[in-house]
Amino acid sequence: MRTFYLILCLILSFTLLNAQNLLKPVWKFQTGDNPEWAKIDFNDNNWPEIIAGTAWEQQGYAAYDGYAWYRTTVIFPSSLKTKALKNEGFLLRLGQIDDVDCTFFNSDKLGQTGDFPPNYKGKYNVDREYPIPGDKIRWDQPNVIAVRVFDNGGSGGLATGVAELTIKGLADKFKISVALTPPDHIFQGISMLKIPVKIENDTDENISGKMTLKIKSDFGEDILSIEQNIKINKNAPKSFAFDAKGLKPGFYQASILFESFLYNKSFPFAIGVDPEKVISPPDAPADFENYWARAKKELAAVDPQFKTIKIDSLCSATKDLFLIEMRSLGNVLVRGWYSVPKKPGQHPAILHVQGYSSVMQPAWINSGDDFIDFGLNIRGHGNSQDNVNPGFPGYLQHHLDDKEVYIYRGAYMDCVRAMDFLCSRPEVDTSRIAVEGGSQGGALSFATAALDNKRVKLCAPAVPFLSDFRDYFKVAAWPGGEFVNYVKDHPEIGWEKVYHTLSYIDIKNLAPWIKAPLFMFVGLRDNVCPPHINFAAYNNLNVERQYKAYPYSGHGLPGDAYQVKMDWIRKKFRMN
Repeated sequence: MRTFYLILCLILSFTLLNAQNLLKPVWKFQTGDNPEWAKIDFNDNNWPEIIAGTAWEQQGYAAYDGYAWYRTTVIFPSSLKTKALKNEGFLLRLGQIDDVDCTFFNSDKLGQTGDFPPNYKGKYNVDREYPIPGDKIRWDQPNVIAVRVFDNGGSGGLATGVAELTIKGLADKFKISVALTPPDHIFQGISMLKIPVKIENDTDENISGKMTLKIKSDFGEDILSIEQNIKINKNAPKSFAFDAKGLKPGFYQASILFESFLYNKSFPFAIGVDPEKVISPPDAPADFENYWARAKKELAAVDPQFKTIKIDSLCSATKDLFLIEMRSLGNVLVRGWYSVPKKPGQHPAILHVQGYSSVMQPAWINSGDDFIDFGLNIRGHGNSQDNVNPGFPGYLQHHLDDKEVYIYRGAYMDCVRAMDFLCSRPEVDTSRIAVEGGSQGGALSFATAALDNKRVKLCAPAVPFLSDFRDYFKVAAWPGGEFVNYVKDHPEIGWEKVYHTLSYIDIKNLAPWIKAPLFMFVGLRDNVCPPHINFAAYNNLNVERQYKAYPYSGHGLPGDAYQVKMDWIRKKFRMN
């Protein structure tokens, strides 16, 4: 009897060990696109390997955009069959995929998130969850999961989170959460951080496993890895805390991992420590002030030729909508959309500046019936591509070899020209003009407030781009990869010349010129414009300033951010 018991324990231990991680972090990977790669019998032995949960740009595929495939093999032990069939099969979680995916299981489509070209619609900030029906599983045999991915730019692939398999009906009965105080996950003046973890076990069994806290710096360095064995009784929530010591000022990506038989869970989160102590001193060239003084002088010499064209079909009962045309630096034609309250008198105005490669639309510029809204399409964007159109990718490197004609010298001046237009209008209350935008628009907001610091009265950037380039290319896969390829194709230019040109448009160098109060919005899990580069500019401000951090947001912020921004603008402009 004792022998039988020992054998049974060995079998059970073997089953537990092998079921603990049904889905391994290493997958097969191939760039390109071929429908044959979805099939279970396709031979992927010669494919290179890649880690799921980290962007492919960080794993040897810098600057690659387009299609790629991931494949992995998983064996479901038949010991799980009864429980799986009882609970509707398994649930496949893949984290966030940048940008679009279609996922297959044993050649059959499981699901899709986003739309592939030509009707492209990215869903880079959506967690993927796909059910695997129990009757589709080949028990005790290899099963193939294949993921077709399209990346339109920036980070690519299975980029965020841990890929995992759990039994579907049990997936939501075992929960992990981290409840940090303060709720924005920003800590000030600490030597040790306590990370409280709560586990809820609503299953019908006691569960034992290994809990691991992992913390990486914003540069991807491993800072902490702490393991703890833990048992959670059924229907009995359990709370405990990890002690994280020695965290210096900066931002950290962290995760709680729980590994056990059937119940593999991950909970990613981010924290900031003393963000206003993140040091990234200005590195403006000696002729920085002269460079921008000349640019503004050149702009002033260009006749703006303002044209205001009313679009009757887009007017509403309360606001009129106009297409604006004007000439900017280099006599470049740029356009924008201008929305004006029908109510007579002067009104406060908001200049809305756009994200990289996006198209400013009339629907984007409606701050309310008491605001004038001007949505600008800078050169090379939207309906401002007549004279300058380098395309995407390529925009960031357009004339990078010559600071005098580099694309953002003109783009920043387009924003100043938009301020010229607003200040030329009798219906604009020029004592109340704000500028706002996100990502590239966040950088354009900084730049406009700096280069036109007498007329801009408020500045509200979100997740600002174009900052602290030497560090930026270390912490974000994109756009660093595009610049790597540029330098490779232009060896005569070299990195120092690239950094020299970029230093003229770096918003951390422009920040000290801003005179208007500024309110910045950041996402702590942003891997496109990480908070490190946001604060590199923010910490060089010498004005009234504040920020709001969204701990679980990436590059896309929740709707609450817009409302908070507008409430701040209204309060500062003394509006009801």
